Amino acid sequence: MKKLKSLTLRFRFTLLGAVLGLAAGYMYYDQVGCEDGCTITGDPTNSSLYGALMGGLLLSMIDDHLKKLKK
Repeated sequence: MKKLKSLTLRFRFTLLGAVLGLAAGYMYYDQVGCEDGCTITGDPTNSSLYGALMGGLLLSMIDDHLKKLKK
């Protein structure tokens, strides 16, 4: 349990980005997504997972950049 808490604190920005991206990906599917021929936006699961991946990567990069600025 202690290790899980440590990992959660260490990757909190990445996890936050993944959760926000998950929600944004689903909202994109719901509002804009197409019905046929679109591999990412045509399915809510694919759109949500893609959003989670992009959100996690984005906030992870921002977190790394902020840590480098502090040094």
